[in-house]
Amino acid sequence: MSSDPGPRPRCGLSLLATALLALFGVAAACAAPPASPAFSGDRALALIRSQCELGPRTPGSEGNRKVREMVVATARRAGLRVVEQKFTVPLGPKGAPVEACNVIVSAGPDGGRRLWLAAHFDTRPWADQDPVVARRREPVLGANDGGSGTAVLLHLVELLAAAPPPQGIDLLFLDAEDSGQPHDAMGFCRGSRHLAEGLGAFGSPLDGTACRGLVLLDMVGKAGARIPQEGYSLALAPEWTAAVFERAAALGLDVFEPVHGRQVYDDHVPFLQAGIPAVDLIDFDDPHWHTTADRPEHCSAATLAQVGRLVVDLAYRP
Repeated sequence: MSSDPGPRPRCGLSLLATALLALFGVAAACAAPPASPAFSGDRALALIRSQCELGPRTPGSEGNRKVREMVVATARRAGLRVVEQKFTVPLGPKGAPVEACNVIVSAGPDGGRRLWLAAHFDTRPWADQDPVVARRREPVLGANDGGSGTAVLLHLVELLAAAPPPQGIDLLFLDAEDSGQPHDAMGFCRGSRHLAEGLGAFGSPLDGTACRGLVLLDMVGKAGARIPQEGYSLALAPEWTAAVFERAAALGLDVFEPVHGRQVYDDHVPFLQAGIPAVDLIDFDDPHWHTTADRPEHCSAATLAQVGRLVVDLAYRP
């Protein structure tokens, strides 16, 4: 299935006007869609480093607050609408409430079906998968797991400032995704669940918008990455998943493999449960996942460039 190309522009030109346009090379009255801007993998990698320089970004931490401020400042410089959705999560000592915050950045025209692009910007409080047992209580720096998807969206915000997209786009920077315990799904994806469960509520940042589909970016920066079709995406949003991977294939992006991948409980699941078609772009086979080695040196500008090129194409060619 291919993506909806949208309505064709209509223009009525007389034969004389048509001849004059052809003769003098005057631009056509019907404007062509804007060209897609070029996505820089090097810029995205630099944005991963900028996040990691802030330290761990666990909910309620100074690093978390600073990366959130980075998102808001970047969006405001771009002249885009920004909404912060604050909520509390029981992640403090002995389950004390901690403030978390989703950030929604909107671009493009109002109305119509909108594209939602999402990533979580928080990082894991414990490196529970670290091969060195003594390090398993240390926080994860989260270059790939958290930093990579956020970097792609941050760079996209910069591009949207220079070239407004032809469709409405909402970028969802999600908090409190990665503080759960193993085998406790409800401890994960708290920010996306808070946002998705309130979609129809008065005051929701996304209230009244119609979504054509959501694309989640998580762990998309590893050198040599291979991104399959995640299991929940394929089972619950097969047409949207196929459309996104067909677009990647048409662009010649070999990071994306149209093969059945494992099921990952991730930030797309609450939206799938809310009836939103959603696909999770994730390379879950990362040896540095939830370890202290999840650092920028293991991320790749080449991988980020492919992911960014897909996202830009989806944004500018609906």
